Amino acid sequence: MSRALVATLASTFLVVSLHGQQTAPPRQREDQGSFRFKSGVELINVTATVTDATGRFVPGLTRDDFLVWEDNQPQQVTHFSADRVPVSLGILLDTSQSMAGEKFDNARNAIDKFLDDLGSADDEFFLMQFNNAPHLVQDWTGDRRSLSRALYGVAPRGGTAMYDAVADAVPLSQAGRNRKKAIVVISDGNDMTSRTPLADVHQIIRQSEALVYAVGIDCGTITSFRRSPFEQRRGPLPIPFPFPGGRRPFPPTMPQPQPPLNRNTIRGCGEPVDVAALRDLTDDSGGRTEIVRDSRDLNPATAGIADELSRQYYLGYPANGVKDGRWHTIRVEVKNKAYRVRARRGYVAT
Repeated sequence: MSRALVATLASTFLVVSLHGQQTAPPRQREDQGSFRFKSGVELINVTATVTDATGRFVPGLTRDDFLVWEDNQPQQVTHFSADRVPVSLGILLDTSQSMAGEKFDNARNAIDKFLDDLGSADDEFFLMQFNNAPHLVQDWTGDRRSLSRALYGVAPRGGTAMYDAVADAVPLSQAGRNRKKAIVVISDGNDMTSRTPLADVHQIIRQSEALVYAVGIDCGTITSFRRSPFEQRRGPLPIPFPFPGGRRPFPPTMPQPQPPLNRNTIRGCGEPVDVAALRDLTDDSGGRTEIVRDSRDLNPATAGIADELSRQYYLGYPANGVKDGRWHTIRVEVKNKAYRVRARRGYVAT
């Protein structure tokens, strides 16, 4: 073979090689771009709790059992899981003066048991106390003993800045590493010292994916200052006048009116819990409010929340891509109408 022919073949090979090197990267970038597009599809995540008529969790449901609407438009559920997933959980403890004594001891014991009930090594927690202002006692940790030690280093004093605490805790919960995020508030009274209005706290919760739970310790005062359910629905029992025969016998079935109890005579009780305010904090998120009459009932209340967090359904559907800053409603149902579903009621598209 002549030297001229060898040189010609070598030049041709070099040109082809360089051309291949120049054209390969664009194809690689195109594949990467396609991958980024597919993995970057934004999902609306919904955690759903399904219970039967007795309030017990319903296991064994599949994706086909669920129906989801956004703004009354049906949505296709593309992601589903019935497995127990780790939770990033914030615990908010009322450390106001009204919690002092047995009530506070019972609250700390209930939190210790609550952490044990959750049980997963992948769970993580933070602890925030609130009295006149919120204070982060223990930042994110997976070590339950560290949180327990921090818990026993706080003492009750001052007022109740519950709204400020929730306003601080919800954004912090979004920094948790687990997909499921939740906060639990334990308190015995009304907000007294917050600077954050309830409406603003409500909006902060709506802009997050955190499940919000609340346990209110009402210690019996709620029945001392509210009318009976009968009176609230229908008003006082009408008494005809004049009575037949000129007599006005007092109806034997009507209870004799009792003077209202002085709330200071109920040992260990502060202001009655504002149940409506707590439900404003919890219900839109898919969480719930539970009221106990005695702090000794905190253990079963927190155990029920731990059980719920461990047995929920996860659903995801593609977002519509519109970032209009508006509230978009979400409705989740199951095909079996005998079951009740609790899930977040919407989201703010920001």
